[in-house]
Amino acid sequence: MTEQNLSLSSYYRGWNVYQQHLVKMIEPLSVEQLALRAAPHLWSVGMVATHIVATRAGWFHNWMGEGSPEMAVLDAWDDSMEPLRLASELVAGLESSWQMIQSALERWKTADLVQTFDDPRHRPNRPALSRQWIIWHVLEHDMHHGGEISFALGMHGLAAIDL
Repeated sequence: MTEQNLSLSSYYRGWNVYQQHLVKMIEPLSVEQLALRAAPHLWSVGMVATHIVATRAGWFHNWMGEGSPEMAVLDAWDDSMEPLRLASELVAGLESSWQMIQSALERWKTADLVQTFDDPRHRPNRPALSRQWIIWHVLEHDMHHGGEISFALGMHGLAAIDL
């Protein structure tokens, strides 16, 4: 099989393992534990997990048109007026947003990385972004904020991501 015909899932293998680590870390948390922060001025564990879900939905659904209409609802989770979520809701959001990502990565080929997308909000001076840039950005975003959650939980003596 030529490189151009390989699905992108072969290039992003390992992201699924990190997804499993995120779910395993969030799943057992109580409401009180989701409210923990690394510092008073930083987001709570629950807010950071909410942000991971909303960001996945925003980039993959709103920018690239992936996933079901449910993804637009998940994108709205980042709105400050949204209620705080239980661990079970966060896990469901992580899992459904991951299914959208995984499905897209399995379908897309290397040649698809160059496709560009215009800002769906039509903000001035926002350039079109490539699929390659968007995928990388969401991956680095998952890792950054997953680490932030892991750090906050570890500071409070709770189980964090074990790589």
